[in-house]
Amino acid sequence: MIYSENQIKAIHDYASFYLPLKDIAIMIGVDADALREDIRIKDHPASVAYRKGKLETKVALYSQEVKLASIGSPLALENARRNLLDMEDDE
Repeated sequence: MIYSENQIKAIHDYASFYLPLKDIAIMIGVDADALREDIRIKDHPASVAYRKGKLETKVALYSQEVKLASIGSPLALENARRNLLDMEDDE
């Protein structure tokens, strides 16, 4: 499926809020199954926008977690440690 620039931007923005694909599809006026198929194609513009939107928020959350860990939050410390282990496992 071919998406307009506005739809691609909307996919990015809605994904950054962790909105489910079926809801994103409604918001941009496309079939949810078609959007889901396009998201599975790694180099499709919709997929890139979706993954980048999700990742940008994930980075912001991880950043906040590290800040909270640095001031001693026990839960943040545990989450930051788990994130570090996940990172090292991926190396």
